[in-house]
Amino acid sequence: MVARASAVRCAVAGRPERARGKAPLRGMITDDGSTTPVSDFGFELEPNTHPASDDARAGILADPGFGRYFTDHMAHVRWTQDGGWHGAAVRPYAPLQLDPATAVLHYAQEIFEGIKAYRHADGSVWAFRPEKNAERFRNSARRLALPELDTGTFVNSLKALVSQDADWVPTPRNAADESSLYLRPFMIAREPFLGVRPSTEVDYFVIASPAAAYFRGGVQPVSIWLSSAYTRAAPGGTGAAKCGGNYAASLAAQKEAAAHDCDQVAFLDAVEHRWVEELGGMNLFFVFRDGRIVTPALTGTILEGVTRDSVLQLARDAGYETEERPISIDEWRETAASGELCEVFACGTAAVITPIGVLCSEDERIVCTPDSGGEVGLTLRTRLLDLQYGRSKDPRGWLTRLA
Repeated sequence: MVARASAVRCAVAGRPERARGKAPLRGMITDDGSTTPVSDFGFELEPNTHPASDDARAGILADPGFGRYFTDHMAHVRWTQDGGWHGAAVRPYAPLQLDPATAVLHYAQEIFEGIKAYRHADGSVWAFRPEKNAERFRNSARRLALPELDTGTFVNSLKALVSQDADWVPTPRNAADESSLYLRPFMIAREPFLGVRPSTEVDYFVIASPAAAYFRGGVQPVSIWLSSAYTRAAPGGTGAAKCGGNYAASLAAQKEAAAHDCDQVAFLDAVEHRWVEELGGMNLFFVFRDGRIVTPALTGTILEGVTRDSVLQLARDAGYETEERPISIDEWRETAASGELCEVFACGTAAVITPIGVLCSEDERIVCTPDSGGEVGLTLRTRLLDLQYGRSKDPRGWLTRLA
């Protein structure tokens, strides 16, 4: 857990240190509806004295896009080798001041997560399975030789930030409006040192950005480029960690996909170049005519998506037989040609579930899903969204109230 300190080291440029206990407190609503001060979760509050005006915020929320605008505050916790985790605070969103020798800039020792906060019809705000993100965040930290943040502090950082910036959470106009507040927890090596070893100073932040629906005009099948020149991850590497290096390594392949008028890129394994792994940022699912839903097994080179796990459970609830196993590009090609494969979709936090219409390569074009998007994937998509936005019951307790 985070240790309390008499003062908080400010992580942003131009912000003085503020003694703990002198910041005004804001009530935080817990799962049972009671009000608790932010400080009870270990986060000091330093309110932004120059927040966005109501009109400016309303204008942003009317057309937020994705990742373009950010709320008034951010959460921060500091870690040092001698002091552990300490100095938890919610403070004004502002640029970071980094020494040019800061380790993350040279050795990419960093990790991140992606979570959405959903406003329900009664005005409350909820996160979907944040403890799973916390678990993956710890796994990623372990792989990148970063300190592990406990689940309680991870979830409380979301609660502390969203409680303060609740007005930034979009209110959906109807069931087709998939707007939300996107939360980006991340951890960076902060020590100014040009040496190849784990950093002795680390910062954890959470920033938030209002987000519109991924598909503005409704869900449409996307085209996928099959990369033959690049691989995303190799055995023993960082494929199962959510770190920036994995995404940076996928950008050249993404450019290649765009050059062939494709929306995304699919990667094969690095050893045999035969087994389907995932897209640049989403897991893959294959739906067969006999009712089976298959997704590539987690082998250490595939990111264990929270949406992936949720889709598997919801599919089983709906009576589908699910399989986690290797699936080859030959099987994809042959079952699509025979009609045994009736649809393919990808899933992830941003797009939820995305039907894949066609798989393209230098010498072939494989039709994967009907232009309508595919019945199974779209049905599961609706069930997942209804759960996230509070339109259906939550028997597993997957939702956590943030504000």
